[in-house]
Amino acid sequence: MGNDDERDLVRRGYDELSYHYRADDAEAGHYGPWLDDLQGRLPASAAVLDLGCGCGLPVARYLANAGHHVTGIDISDVQIERARRLLPNGTFLRADAIQLDLPSASFDAVVCLYALIHMPLADQPQLITKIATWLRPGGWLLTTVGDNAWTGTEDNWLGGPAAMWWSHADAPTYRSWLQQAGLEITSEEFVPEGTSGHTLFWAHRPPNASSHP
Repeated sequence: MGNDDERDLVRRGYDELSYHYRADDAEAGHYGPWLDDLQGRLPASAAVLDLGCGCGLPVARYLANAGHHVTGIDISDVQIERARRLLPNGTFLRADAIQLDLPSASFDAVVCLYALIHMPLADQPQLITKIATWLRPGGWLLTTVGDNAWTGTEDNWLGGPAAMWWSHADAPTYRSWLQQAGLEITSEEFVPEGTSGHTLFWAHRPPNASSHP
């Protein structure tokens, strides 16, 4: 498949499985401690980008309820429509993160949970570099990435009618990409899921960072 085919598979998958993946009344679950931690790092009324926001739950809802200004980006029309309905006080845009062009130093934090791994691998280092520029000096990135390298498709994902596609490197590769983007990693942990799992990174843009990492 070409990159456009892969992105379309992800978009169609989440369009089909949006409600199957997360209900309107979904709780924060294992995201909760991460979001509590993020809240402790943010200034009041912070600007936060939720990259791969899905239906807005739980990340955008938590942050908006805490008084922050949330911008959510997702490739799925259905997910964005739900996010706008569920969180009318947020800003939600249907867009491909890879093609996103945002002003430098415009966010206090970027959250990208279980989203980077749905993007073509060759595009991920460039996106990480762009994320670093979108952060204000001292701003935080909270992201989950692959633990082991893998690219593949699963038919009837979550027992539903659609397929899903992933592509990710291993944790040391992501560590290198984050550092090359000029971000300082402060924490790295393995998040188990089934027989495998993901890696959670906390990284921040140094307070004295220049306009370009």
